[in-house]
Amino acid sequence: MFHISPPQPTRMTAHSHITKALVAGGVCALALATASAWAQTTAEPAMAGPAASAPADASKLASADSRMLGNLAQANRAEVEAGKLALEKSQNPDIKKFAQTMVDAHGKALSEVEQLGAAKNVKLPDGVGVMHKAKETAMKALSGKTFDSQYVKRMGVGDHESAVKLLQDIQKNGKDADLKALADKMLPDVQHHLDTAKQMETQITAAK
Repeated sequence: MFHISPPQPTRMTAHSHITKALVAGGVCALALATASAWAQTTAEPAMAGPAASAPADASKLASADSRMLGNLAQANRAEVEAGKLALEKSQNPDIKKFAQTMVDAHGKALSEVEQLGAAKNVKLPDGVGVMHKAKETAMKALSGKTFDSQYVKRMGVGDHESAVKLLQDIQKNGKDADLKALADKMLPDVQHHLDTAKQMETQITAAK
């Protein structure tokens, strides 16, 4: 009885199997590459999100905050200059004491404003502003009790009322946390100066 061996694969059949395997492998590789590219494409917007919503530079102020800081610098500088003028022209001990307090307190406040301006890259105005300059010029022409009463009325009461409103405006509408903190710190002192000036004004009026 003869034993019949199964037919051996021909060279053509082996080559066909190899070709099919290579094709299948290529398809798999292409599928993996496509999936990887799709994953990278969909991941990019998620990475771009935080960059687009990055916080503003803390070393800079918005234009409105810069303007309020400049006004605050002018207000403090005006009180210092007015206090120096009162120390020079007034003969009233109470007026001179109040004026010295204004020079010291607002001089310190001005220094803090200037430090914040430097930290926030804000160029502050150099002078006291047109309105304060005109008021100072008018005060220089006065003397005696007239000077004292006008100093208390204009600088003591008037200017401090304006300063209180400015600080309250910063508290309410300011965007920068450091600017708002400075306003919070200054407001109680300025309010105290205003209350003191009002008392002095009442005393001066009663003495007439």
